[in-house]
Amino acid sequence: MGASTMNTKSLWAGLVVLLLLQGGSAYKLVCYFTSWSQDRQEPGRFTPENIDPFLCSHLIYSFASISNNKIIIKDKNPTVLHQAISDLKAKNPKLKILLSIGGYLFGSKGFHPMVDSSKSQLEFITSVILLLRNHNFDGLDVSWIYPDLKDKTHFTALIHELSEAFQKDSINSSKERLLLTAGVSAGRQMVDNSYQIEKLAEKLDFINLLSFDFHGSWEKPLVTGHNSPLRKGHVDKGPSSYYNVICQFLQGAKITRLQDQQVPYAVKGNQWVGYDDVQSLEAKVQFLKNLNLGGAMIWSIDMDDFTGTSCNQGPFPLVQAVKRNLGSL
Repeated sequence: MGASTMNTKSLWAGLVVLLLLQGGSAYKLVCYFTSWSQDRQEPGRFTPENIDPFLCSHLIYSFASISNNKIIIKDKNPTVLHQAISDLKAKNPKLKILLSIGGYLFGSKGFHPMVDSSKSQLEFITSVILLLRNHNFDGLDVSWIYPDLKDKTHFTALIHELSEAFQKDSINSSKERLLLTAGVSAGRQMVDNSYQIEKLAEKLDFINLLSFDFHGSWEKPLVTGHNSPLRKGHVDKGPSSYYNVICQFLQGAKITRLQDQQVPYAVKGNQWVGYDDVQSLEAKVQFLKNLNLGGAMIWSIDMDDFTGTSCNQGPFPLVQAVKRNLGSL
C-alpha cells in the first residue's frame, strides 16, 4: 500500500474496503494478482504457482481486454493459466477466481465502441460468458477506470446487461451463477461524476473501493502525501480532505508514523516512501469492521513479500495480517 514521490516506485499498492456486508455473512478477502507480474525479474517474478489457495476468499486476475467487441486475455501462456486456475480450485473448492477487465492502461476509452450500441454490447457479453466458462472462472470484475459524466449511464447499462445475462446463463446451464463485481474510485469528485451508486448496487455482488492512489507524482503542484492514508490529514483541505480510507528500502531509513492518518513513511536521502505495515493494516481492518463493511480487497498480492525472504516475516506477511484480523472468511 505504498506510495512514493521523487521517482521512487511504490512497493505495495493498496488495501481496499468492500461494501455492503450482509448480516451473518463471513468477511471477504479479495486479492488481485496481475498478468505482468510473471514478467518481472527474480525475486519479484510472481506466477499463479506462488499463490496459496487458502490465503484469500476471492482471487481476481488482471487484466483482460477487448478486441472487436469481444473479451480477450493477453496472457503469454493461456493454457498454463487455465491449468493453474484449475489446480488452485482443486486444492480449495471454496475459492472463487474472477477475471478483471479494464485497468488503468486500458482506460475509459477502451470500453468504446463496445458500449456504444446494443449489438456490440451483446456480442461482448456473449463472449464474456463463453470465456469465463471455458477457463473455469467464477465471474467478472469490471475495472472501468473511470467513467466520466457522459459515460456513467453506459457503465450502469453494461452492469445491468451483464447481470441479466449471467442470471439467464445460470438457468440455461444449470451451473452456479457467475459473480459480477466492479472496481470503483474512492475519490469524492470521481464518485459524484462516474457512478449511479444505487443502480449499480442492485446488480453487483460486491464493490471494490479503490482507496489508494490518493497522492503521487502526478499531482500538480507536486506534494508529498501517503498513497493510502486511513484518515484525513491535518493539512488536507478542499478535495484532498476526502483522500483517505517495502522492505529493503527501510534498512537505514528513518521511519516515521503519521499519527493522524495511522500510516508510516520512510525517508532515505532524497527519497520518500509511504507504505503499509502490519500495524497500519490492523488499523484499517478494524476501521472497516467498525463500519460493518464486507471485507477487504488487496491490490495486489504479487507486491507482498510472497516468498517470505525479503522481510523475514514469512510468506505474504501483509495479506496474512489482513486475514488474521478479519477473522472468519
